[in-house]
This record gives sequence, structure tokens and C-alpha cells, in this order.
Amino acid sequence: MRLQLMTWMEVEAYLNGNRGIIIPIGSTEQHGPNGLFGTDAICPEVIADRAAETLGCIVGPTISIGMAQHHLAFPGSIALRPSTLMAVIRDSVLSLARNGFERFYFLNGHGGNIATVSAAFSEIYAEKSLAVGPNQPHVRCKLANWFAFPAVKEISQELYGDRDGSHATASEISVTQYAYPEHIKKVDMDPAPPRPRPFYDAEDYRLIHPDGRIGADSFLATPEAGARLVEASAAGVVEDYRSFMAEA
Repeated sequence: MRLQLMTWMEVEAYLNGNRGIIIPIGSTEQHGPNGLFGTDAICPEVIADRAAETLGCIVGPTISIGMAQHHLAFPGSIALRPSTLMAVIRDSVLSLARNGFERFYFLNGHGGNIATVSAAFSEIYAEKSLAVGPNQPHVRCKLANWFAFPAVKEISQELYGDRDGSHATASEISVTQYAYPEHIKKVDMDPAPPRPRPFYDAEDYRLIHPDGRIGADSFLATPEAGARLVEASAAGVVEDYRSFMAEA
């Protein structure tokens, strides 16, 4: 169930028996010659929808712009400052908590978001702790990365080994190809060179990774692999979400 496709009365009825919500979060950034800008948002969104079919829970609007400043030398990339992303997360959580949501399961598709999202959770807890008065919702937040479940890692290793890389990976592009087969890009490219050193800013990133990939043979992606990865990750989300909801 997507929040954006529900009415307020349907949400109110849902809250009579369920206080949890999944919020996909990603980024809008380049993903190499054949990767879509929305890759990091599409992946958790598709997986959250699949998991929600089993869980019967609501999926909130995807936070599709994240921490992507190091991609800004590639046209089309959009980045939020850490403070801006933290404010978006805070306001989203507190808006939903205002009317009864208590458990917020953020399903992430972008490694660059992890530190900032975790800091936003700490700000939310601090704000709730400092508030005085009764009837404070028992807000709990959790961050999970769709690509970090053991079954997902096993499939990625089986299919791509060390050629999956760390950005514009064949795994994530496979998921987008499964989700949007009409937008598969056919681009000739050579195997990605190894990462020579860390990068320091947007211009430096493009200097050492001129086509945007980091050690990733993106051309190995297939929609069939994407289907396997979505199912594996969704199963991981179902188990993890249920454990989260069962916590005292």
C-alpha cells in the first residue's frame, strides 16, 4: 500500500491496528553510461513495494534526493546538504508521528546517506527526549540497506564477483532494468579500471572516474538478475521489519 494512493480515512483505519511504515530513501545521481539517475531511489522503492505485499504495511513517499555532492560534476546530479536531508527526515517522521505512526523503517539505496540518516535519527530522539508533557508517541527509527542483506550479497557475488564494484554496480542496475525494462540502456563500455585512490570532491571524482563508475562492470546487468535481487532483498526486509515491529 502506497501512502500516496490512499485517502486520509484509509490511513486512519490502518492506524487502528498498525503503527509502522516503510520509507524508501535514495539519491538522484549519475550511475555511469547505462545507469539511470534514479537508481538509488528506484531500488528501495521497488523492493519496499514487494515487501509490503507480504507485510500489509504502508510504503511512504520515496525520499529521492540525498547526499550526492561528490557526483555534481556529472550533469543531472542533485545533492542535499547534510543539514537539509536531516531536516527532511525529521519533518517527515514528526509529521507522521503527529497522527499515530510510531515505527519508521527507512529502506536505503545509497551508501552516502547512511551517516546523515543515522544523525537525523539521533536528532529526532533528542527532540522527543527534551519535550515535556504526556501523550508523546513512542517513535522508533531504523535504517536498512537493500543491498546489505546476506542473500543479496550472495547473489551479487555469484553473478559478478569482484566486478560488481562500489558504484553503478551491475546489481543495482539489474534491479532498475527489472523495474523499468523499457528504459534499459545499451551502451558499449570497457571493464572498469580499479579504484586508484580516494576522491576528495566532485571534480576530483570525475577526474579519476571519468565515466562515473567505480570498479563496476555495469554492462553485466540483466533484468533477470534484477528479479532475483528484488525477491531476495524483499524477503530480507520482511524478516527485518517484523523483528523491528516486535521490539518492546
